[in-house]
Amino acid sequence: MADRLNQEPVIFRGSTHSELGLILLLATLFWLPVSVLIAACMGAPAMGLGLAMFGVLVTIVFGSTWFQRIKRGRPDYYYQHRLMIILHRLGLRKTRLILLSGVWDLGRTAPSLITTT
Repeated sequence: MADRLNQEPVIFRGSTHSELGLILLLATLFWLPVSVLIAACMGAPAMGLGLAMFGVLVTIVFGSTWFQRIKRGRPDYYYQHRLMIILHRLGLRKTRLILLSGVWDLGRTAPSLITTT
């Protein structure tokens, strides 16, 4: 049942609904102005909408295939965590992930009173 899922279900070529929405948004923001500009230079600005639609569809197919390769064999939310770490290292966003490596300690400085025999 859909209300018992732990994560979003895959709906197209290994991509979830939110991933496809992101690909669609980025593709539209790129292809719409570019294709209208190219078509306007050729003298038919309305043809740019059809060119944009074709570009968005091709981008969705190739973008979802790219996401599928990134996610293959990785744990859930892998690329989201990688993106959060990259943005943190660039200083654009703070992350709640633990990024330090090394030996962890309990913080005790006094020896324990319990002895084992």
